[in-house]
Amino acid sequence: MHSINVNEAKERFYELICLVTRENEVITIMGDKGKNAVLLSKSKWKSIQDTLYLSSIPGFVDNINETMKNEDWDNASEYDSNEEW
Repeated sequence: MHSINVNEAKERFYELICLVTRENEVITIMGDKGKNAVLLSKSKWKSIQDTLYLSSIPGFVDNINETMKNEDWDNASEYDSNEEW
């Protein structure tokens, strides 16, 4: 994650938007007296929102962690969208 001061962010705003959208970077904009902001792409923000939502479902994270721990990943096959269920 990059950090820049607010004055530099003002001067390079368009460039920073391009950076976060193309490179999926997250930039901390350092303001006065520790009042900072974060600039990130819409897709990264959507991903964060999705993670927060899924994490709020009771038992969901525990279920995922339990599956990850107990699954035999050495014998797992890759996802095939053409596979019939």
